[in-house]
Amino acid sequence: MSKETPVDLRTTFDQVPDLYDRARPTYPAAVFDDLDDLTGLPAGARVAEIGCGTGQATIPMAERGWRVTCVELGATTAAYARRKLAHRADVEVINADFETWTPGRAGFDAIASFSAFHWLSQEARYQRTADLLADHGQLIIFSTAHVQPADGDRFFTDVQEDYEAVVPDDPLTIAGGPRPPEEIGELSDGVLLAELGGSGRYGHVRIRHYLWDVVYAADRYIDVLGTYSNHIAFDDDIKTRLTDRIRRRIEARPGGTVRKTYLGLLYVADRL
Repeated sequence: MSKETPVDLRTTFDQVPDLYDRARPTYPAAVFDDLDDLTGLPAGARVAEIGCGTGQATIPMAERGWRVTCVELGATTAAYARRKLAHRADVEVINADFETWTPGRAGFDAIASFSAFHWLSQEARYQRTADLLADHGQLIIFSTAHVQPADGDRFFTDVQEDYEAVVPDDPLTIAGGPRPPEEIGELSDGVLLAELGGSGRYGHVRIRHYLWDVVYAADRYIDVLGTYSNHIAFDDDIKTRLTDRIRRRIEARPGGTVRKTYLGLLYVADRL
């Protein structure tokens, strides 16, 4: 694996915006239905989205009548999102680093981050977001994790052999396979609640969890792997050896598919 720092890894997604848009699963519709109830945001509410990517969460937010300002770090990804969302007058895509971005007008009704919040510094997560919100504005955080429930697909235990054979020193290989959803949920809830409370800027946190499966054939699963920052950062030789092994493992299975279980974690916090 390349000697990338976490900050460097933020930029890897900018290499594959078209693949990301095609391969990554979309968010469950229930998430946005719940956001309506949890936030109570009216039509016309101003929402800043941190790291919009290719707009997978932007569109359902705009469809609720919210005016969304997307702040996307990657220039190529921002251009892709701008083309994709060009038909929406209620969406603006800005190519900028949220941590240093200066909006023409602050006082947002909400700031949302879908699958990007963990890339921010601690200061930006709570102090900077609070500074850009209106009084009683809301912070929306949604993250996903790959989990292994009791009835989950054993493939994700078996495939660790391939990672150990090709990238034994990678931190995710060392960490082992996916963990149970209840373990991840409890850990994430505890960390976020402690950080939000400790910041002194947020209170009244609402939490929702979502669990869903996606079935992948070999080619589609390899495409998904190609959108993960650590896989993008692998050297070409390592990437080829690893994906060839994984592809053969999937194709040898009955039906030639894998079933991946995702856990979604939604947090909505009020600015104090």
